Amino acid sequence: QVQLVESGGGLVQAGGRLRLSCAASGRTFSSYVMGWFRQAPGKEREFVAGITWNGGSTYYSDSVKGRFTISRDNAKNTLYLQMNSLKPEDTAVYYCAARGGSYIFTTPSNSDFWGQGTQVTVSS
Repeated sequence: QVQLVESGGGLVQAGGRLRLSCAASGRTFSSYVMGWFRQAPGKEREFVAGITWNGGSTYYSDSVKGRFTISRDNAKNTLYLQMNSLKPEDTAVYYCAARGGSYIFTTPSNSDFWGQGTQVTVSS
């Protein structure tokens, strides 16, 4: 079992930046593959970025590639998402997710654990 708590969301103008954090507690954080997902009003939850247990491999959706960076600090039990060059279409609730195993997951149903989410709003 792992508990996830996101923070760092807020309101930002287009072109701005935000850094999301996801603090994990419970079982060993480093044993989980981690991911960021987002859900906009009226839309399904979608994959944003994923990272393997040791940070050795990352993967991004096409919509955020080159603008967002996922990272993790296993010593601090924390996952991060640095978001640059934000666009209004990035507006959503952002969730961190965890899954045991070795492979990055891109489907929400494959997550074992979820945080409560943090709102990101990008104004034009």
